Formats: sequence, structure tokens, C-alpha cells
Amino acid sequence: MDTAPDLAAVARLLADSTRARICWALLDRRAWTATEVARHAGVAASTATEHLNLLVRGNLLTEERQGRHRYVRLADPQVADLVETLAALAPNRAAPVRSLSGVRRHEALARARTCYDHLAGEVGVAITDAMTERGLLDWQQGVRLTGDGAVWLAEVGIMLPVVRTRRPLVRSCLDWTERRPHLAGVVGAALCRHAFESAWLTRDRSTRAVSVTDAGRNALSAHLSLTL
Repeated sequence: MDTAPDLAAVARLLADSTRARICWALLDRRAWTATEVARHAGVAASTATEHLNLLVRGNLLTEERQGRHRYVRLADPQVADLVETLAALAPNRAAPVRSLSGVRRHEALARARTCYDHLAGEVGVAITDAMTERGLLDWQQGVRLTGDGAVWLAEVGIMLPVVRTRRPLVRSCLDWTERRPHLAGVVGAALCRHAFESAWLTRDRSTRAVSVTDAGRNALSAHLSLTL
């Protein structure tokens, strides 16, 4: 009997363009209502519900109900990493951006953004490279946090969760725009959380884009000799 995992089941879920757009939108980590999903995907509410039911049953999404309202979000960070990785491998068939505001939005996302709960884009990749150059990450047999890396996290004040989960301590995530890996996993999420809590980053209100503040540039220069 073939005991290989049913990869085709996951592939079928994301092979539909509407379901793929839904998962891509949910990378912002918010919980969306079915109405918001339908509006974003450009489909009828009943059609959106059918797609959401399939994604929930396929364990790509999780749902919460509050009264009559139904909210959906990506099931976990691994799903987010999968979607971002597939985006980096997918052909770019997007229509050309013609408006100035559209160009600026795209540039902002390419510069720095969140990928679920960790940093991506040019800034995310630059931080990963800087950590590698300082010997905080080792890539010889897949990425791992070194002893110096653990000391560095403590010195910076980046706290890791006390309760361990099945999520890897560190993992690489192929960046959609840079086509190179940025840091994900528990450490990637903790670094991102610390950056927001320390006001190194500010969020864009309408997209996943983030901006590096003066405090963030100073901190990254001090802690990683990184110039942005």
C-alpha cells in the first residue's frame, strides 16, 4: 500500500484561482468574514462559501463563529509559508501596474512586508543575510540557529515562546519578490514581533507593507551592522 502523503489533495485546493486568491489575501493574518472574502475574490457570497468550506475541510483555513458571523483565517504559519513559497515559484501573470499609487504599493510590498507573522521582502532577506554573515544562522544542513545566534537573541531582548510547538525553531521561506530565502519559524516570528513592539517597524493600514523607522534603522545598524 502506498503510504506517501496525499500531496495532490493540497494541490487541488490551490489549483483553483479563486481559492488561491483567498489564501493569498489571508497572508495578512487577519480574520476575514465570508462577505469580505467574496468581495475580494469577485465572486458571489454563495460561491465564496463553497470555496471556504473546501479550504476549511482541507485544513488550509480555520474558522471561528461569533453569533451569525463566520470568520476565516489561515490555519497556521506552515500554510502561510506554503502560499508564499508557491508565489515565488509561480509565473508572474499580473496585469501591468499603470497608476502611480499602484506602483508605490507594489514597491512598498517588495521593500518590506509581513509574510503572516514574519518579515519578508528586501528588508526581510537583508536581515537574514546579515544574521548569516555574523554566524547567527548556519545553512550547511538546512538553516539552524547557532549558539552565537541564541546569545544574540537574548542580548537584543528577543524572547522566544516558553511553550514549544511543532513549529520549527528556524526555517527558510522562499521570498515571493526577492526569490531568495527569508527567515521564518519561531525565531522569525519572534524577531518580527520584537521589531513591532520596539517601534522598529510601522504597518501600512491597507496592505501587508511595513516601513522601517529611524529607530529600526539605528537598531539594525547596531545589532547587525545592517544599513538600510
